[in-house]
Amino acid sequence: MDSILEFFHSLLRWGVLLALVIAIVVSWKGYFAKSPIIVWHRAVAIIAMVLCHVQLLIGSVIYGMRYASFADRFSGNPGLLRFWKMEHIGTMILAIALVTLGRTLSKKAKTEDGKQLRVAIFYTLGLILILAMIPWPFMSKFMNAYGWL
Repeated sequence: MDSILEFFHSLLRWGVLLALVIAIVVSWKGYFAKSPIIVWHRAVAIIAMVLCHVQLLIGSVIYGMRYASFADRFSGNPGLLRFWKMEHIGTMILAIALVTLGRTLSKKAKTEDGKQLRVAIFYTLGLILILAMIPWPFMSKFMNAYGWL
């Protein structure tokens, strides 16, 4: 069961990253061009936020299923144990909270460019945190640790 969830978690990562990048580019472009928000701009921001929440839900289920075995799995590498038990989950929660905050604050902004600026800033910060905490295969401590899509 957890390998199926891990597969979907890994696959959904690409959807999250793509949706965030599109939402960020559209928001920054709209802000600098002082253009109005059109329906698909808003839809992309919402889809990115929803995908982030689904990703967090799947990751939380995986975390709950594997938490008890973390000490055994990574007993030889305390850096990996710390990464999986604290850094990855904590930073991802913070990143998704920033994305959610950006979407929420954008709804409360009075002007179009204020809405776009809030989405652009908070989504960019969230994306930076997400990119920093994905266990990329080129990072030395994760080399050959997991299968990648």
